[in-house]
Amino acid sequence: MAQTKTDNSFLADKIALRIRHLPKGDVNVLDCFAGTGKLWDAVQETTGRTIRVLPIDKRKDINRFRLPGNNLRFLQTLDLSKFNVIDLDAYGIPFAQLQVLFERGYKGTVIVTFIQSVFGQLPHELAVAVGFSQTMMDKIPTLLGARGWEYFCQWLANHGVSRLFHVGSSRKHYFAFRISE
Repeated sequence: MAQTKTDNSFLADKIALRIRHLPKGDVNVLDCFAGTGKLWDAVQETTGRTIRVLPIDKRKDINRFRLPGNNLRFLQTLDLSKFNVIDLDAYGIPFAQLQVLFERGYKGTVIVTFIQSVFGQLPHELAVAVGFSQTMMDKIPTLLGARGWEYFCQWLANHGVSRLFHVGSSRKHYFAFRISE
């Protein structure tokens, strides 16, 4: 049975998480999986604050301004210091995007959706980064699924993330953290 992608399930929780973690002053968001912009539109409407959002999405059916294409390419080339919030609300685990943020030394708030698939597979690179061999992952790709969230949190801690603000369930996790100077 294929996994169904549901746009903005847990919508109220996602909006509340973003509101709770808005920086003081100007808010400049790089929304890497922007879709139709519903989340940040709701945050702005609820708070009454002006929020500047640069949306990225590769979907072709979106009828509003966005940077079209692969968000990894934009994350690797944009001046990330212009944004005090980066939103990674993905269908899956945005490991590669987070890796780019850590490699480039991004400082600011990061909002993430972490969803394990039906079989609970983790990105191989994540498993290897927390100490499992590529051979193990090739032979038994679902081996780490039951503890995927735990391994992901370990990987974040290895990158200096000491505190997560989390809402979620067994396979869907919505959270925010701050990378400070």
